[in-house]
Amino acid sequence: MPGFPLSENSANDCVRKRYGYYFSNVHIALMMRNFNLEQVSALASRFDIEGNVTDVSPFGSGHINDTYRVLTDGYNTDGYLLQRVNHHVFKNVKAVMENMQLVIRHLKEKYRQAGDQTVPVEKKVLTLIPTRENDPYLVDDAGNFWRMLILLADTRSYDIVETPQQAREGGRAFGQFQRLLSDLDVGNIHEVLPDFHHIGKRLDKLNHAVAADPVNRVAQASAELAAIKCRERRMHTILDLAADGILPIRITHNDTKFNNVLLDMHDKAQCVIDLDTVMPGYVAYDFGDAIRTIINRAAEDEADLSKITLNIPLFEAYVSGYFEEAHYFLTAEEVSSLIEGVLLLPYMQAVRFLTDFLEGDHYYKVHHADHNLQRTRAQLRLVEQLEVHEPELREIIDRVVRQYQK
Repeated sequence: MPGFPLSENSANDCVRKRYGYYFSNVHIALMMRNFNLEQVSALASRFDIEGNVTDVSPFGSGHINDTYRVLTDGYNTDGYLLQRVNHHVFKNVKAVMENMQLVIRHLKEKYRQAGDQTVPVEKKVLTLIPTRENDPYLVDDAGNFWRMLILLADTRSYDIVETPQQAREGGRAFGQFQRLLSDLDVGNIHEVLPDFHHIGKRLDKLNHAVAADPVNRVAQASAELAAIKCRERRMHTILDLAADGILPIRITHNDTKFNNVLLDMHDKAQCVIDLDTVMPGYVAYDFGDAIRTIINRAAEDEADLSKITLNIPLFEAYVSGYFEEAHYFLTAEEVSSLIEGVLLLPYMQAVRFLTDFLEGDHYYKVHHADHNLQRTRAQLRLVEQLEVHEPELREIIDRVVRQYQK
């Protein structure tokens, strides 16, 4: 899925783990286009940048969006990022950009109201550069969508959390992101990826794959299917609470992996990036996805299941940073739902991996015949570990919350 690194140190391979997607080479070939640098320079010049373009170069290693660093002879800029938004992935780029504009405008206003200018607002929030016709993006003659952003210098991101301080700052960044958007009308935000976290729809797709068994793999996955089936009822908890009106719908990020937070050179949170998936949702989804990528000591596709253990100190650090910001707006019911998100997100990822395995590995890139089954097993093992340690994880959340109830 798409995403755009916003500093030289934050360049990420978008195929690797973004949104849990691993696109096949066929998908990549269909989605990528070749653009020569002269074309890119001409496109960059159509945006309201400072100075004249002096250099254009491919930026990062993303395989979904095409991203270019643009340098100019302007005096007050560290450069720009020009990006082609992949409209094969996001079918409604206009909706994506409208969400982005609204969220950026709201965040900047909230930071200005807060009055703390220790770090300029432009360093805390993404900045879109309009075209010279004052449009938020342009469409080239071939129907490709392009946008321009300011490059954020002197920042870095991490694919793997290395220290409790980093985990705490990640939690604080996403907690603040949700808090600052909590008073923005969610009705104004488009659902750009419908049913992205809807476990019912994910399970329906899995059941269809089981019934069809197009590549005769169901027999290989009997244990995994049983593990998914026995947990199915609980995994509907968030949807059930939402249907009963107990959980409020919020504006959520929907891709809260740690590398979507830019840190400054002292490992302090500076800016939340990759706003393409900002949509209406439930805070437990964001919380659960962040924990899924932080708490596991092993790789997402670890074959040796004994290596999949929990890094509880990083969990506690993230919770501490998250509630530093989120305690201002979360309801008691939302706090209670967070642990459900922690269990749901790896479970959902297992469902998605297994569905692709049963369908013949059309969606995720695989390195061997049983790769998606291996991934499924790793995610289910993570769910098992989370279940074993659920009382401890709940106690940590409760203890942190009590600090803010005094």
